[in-house]
Amino acid sequence: MELTTPNLLTLFRIATVPVLVWLLTYTAPIPAAIAAAVFFLATISDYLDGYLARSYNSVTPLGKFLDPMADKVLVASVLIMLCAMPRIPHVPAWIVVVLVAREIAVTGLRGVAAMEGMVLAAEELGKYKMSLQAIAIHGLLIHYTYFHVNFFAFGMFILWIAMVVSVWSGADYFLKVARAIGRGTHGSSGRRAIV
Repeated sequence: MELTTPNLLTLFRIATVPVLVWLLTYTAPIPAAIAAAVFFLATISDYLDGYLARSYNSVTPLGKFLDPMADKVLVASVLIMLCAMPRIPHVPAWIVVVLVAREIAVTGLRGVAAMEGMVLAAEELGKYKMSLQAIAIHGLLIHYTYFHVNFFAFGMFILWIAMVVSVWSGADYFLKVARAIGRGTHGSSGRRAIV
């Protein structure tokens, strides 16, 4: 196993998932604040592992597999817990279904693109989507009102924007792959990046 520093940070992010799930079985303010702090550390580790991997040329096949998986597992787990927990108000389940379904669809689309000899490159919309989701989840985890700020309402407002960007970027991925396949820009002669 390629246990580089970026990969260790990614494994740390995966390890925060059961901790967050456990914390979100409680509805009181203190577990909510701790969950927000743990999620913040996980989010920082996401940006840090990418920076280290690029800066020190330590990108590995394991890291390429683990990093996007860690992001998806972390976000999906927290969103599912936020809509399932008995705390009121809570995140509407249908929004979580849309966000998780988009991630599954894009992952499947990447698989289809790879079989067609195409590389589905990450793009700005996807990065915006992830950043918006992280900001929204922090607010939703804090949940309560502090310093006259209703963190749940703030988190839901950003989550709505994140959902729109998420669906938009998913549709954009689909259209780019469909157009590339239609133009025949793939094939056995080599892999082609779709950007």
